[in-house]
Amino acid sequence: MAFNDLLKQVGGVGRFQLIQVTLVVLPLILLASHNTLQNFTAAIPTHHCRPPANANLSKDGGLEAWIPQDRQGRPEPCLRFTSPQWGMPFPNGTGDNGTRITEPCTDGWMYDNSTFPSTIVTEWNLVCSHRALRQLAQSLYMTGVLLGAMMFGYLADRLGRRKVLILNYLQTAVSGICAAYAPNFSVYCTFRLLSGMSLASISINTMTLNVEWMPIHTRAHVGTLIGYVYSLGQFLLAGVAYAVPYWRHLQLLVSVPFFAFFIYSWFFIESARWYSSSGRLDLTLKALQRVARINGKQEEGAKLSMDVLRASLQKELTLSKVQASAIELLRCPALRRLFLCLSMLWFATSFAYYGLVMDLQGFGVSIYLIQVIFGAVDLPAKFVCFFVINSLGRRPAQMASLLLAGICILVNAVIPKEQTIVRTSLAVLGKGCLAASFNCIFLYTGELYPTMIRCGCTSFIDPARRSQKESPLE
Repeated sequence: MAFNDLLKQVGGVGRFQLIQVTLVVLPLILLASHNTLQNFTAAIPTHHCRPPANANLSKDGGLEAWIPQDRQGRPEPCLRFTSPQWGMPFPNGTGDNGTRITEPCTDGWMYDNSTFPSTIVTEWNLVCSHRALRQLAQSLYMTGVLLGAMMFGYLADRLGRRKVLILNYLQTAVSGICAAYAPNFSVYCTFRLLSGMSLASISINTMTLNVEWMPIHTRAHVGTLIGYVYSLGQFLLAGVAYAVPYWRHLQLLVSVPFFAFFIYSWFFIESARWYSSSGRLDLTLKALQRVARINGKQEEGAKLSMDVLRASLQKELTLSKVQASAIELLRCPALRRLFLCLSMLWFATSFAYYGLVMDLQGFGVSIYLIQVIFGAVDLPAKFVCFFVINSLGRRPAQMASLLLAGICILVNAVIPKEQTIVRTSLAVLGKGCLAASFNCIFLYTGELYPTMIRCGCTSFIDPARRSQKESPLE
């Protein structure tokens, strides 16, 4: 009897699976909000230089006397005249109104607060020569995602998925709230990095814990459910950001609920599959019997014993005696090839996906509308991906989603910028394909790596040695 048969014995997809999967997946709604939060909290409103403090606009001839205009007739965002200008300059460039000499915005900027009353850009003047700092904040957040995936992935394989999730919910709540009250840009970036670390771990361990408690035939359903919950979070962010346009309030609003997630996560049941892979049969037995009681299968749970588990889980017990290491991962040809392939898939999907969704202002349409459209395209894309996964398998779904996404992005690169509708449509289609790719690769990674290193993705065990039932290789 393999572990999948033990799950079926204690109820398969029963009351416990429905409750725990729902509670574990729920935080992903706000995970989506955090990932693209800076589209709104770091939005760049229309701006121009502030005239000198001693300027008399009514006497000088209005704001136009101090602010030059670009070719489209809009105020220059980063330059102002050194002295007020009246009328057109003389042909020879002489006279009081003929200098047209400009200088940087030494007295700060004036912002159009009609759409974005308060962002980190307006609060800390992250424009013009300081514009790169805005990208730095997002880069540090993504650096946190990388560090969190590595550090907490390793800890989840050593300490368990439940303990790490509890810690991550608390860390997200605290760091998110601290970012909302950050007194300066440096402090803000520090707490955003910490948020990225914990949110990356939540994403990984949510999929892992759910996959390990579900029978093999339901994993595609779980992956699709997680994908739809994430898409729901994109819809939610658009509405919440529109209703709460002040960045500190918005940051606070998407962070406080993680305290609730932290509280109820103490009631999660640790993965029995992880217990067995760690050689802790006593805890495996307790977890399975507890699940049997919740699912109304007390008699089946009573039939389980240490002897039954030893006979059923000989493979897990054998593997639990082996210490995994990154060095051995690189030595094993089969897992080395698997690791490199999955790494390239993750890089390609993530790089293209976040490249599209991290700068919504660049599409030239309402940032709230494009956020809703980006969320809406996920619904049919993930449904088609689910259908392909169940009918043709993981590999065709992964190949097709990445191929279509690549075509959309490459074609978009040669479309003139003036054709906003065509460029936006291709970006939306590409984003939908990448969302489908994410659904597939999360499921693929969870199934292909052994349980004992599923989060950290480091092992020297040949996946071909694992049964076709436990992890269906294609």
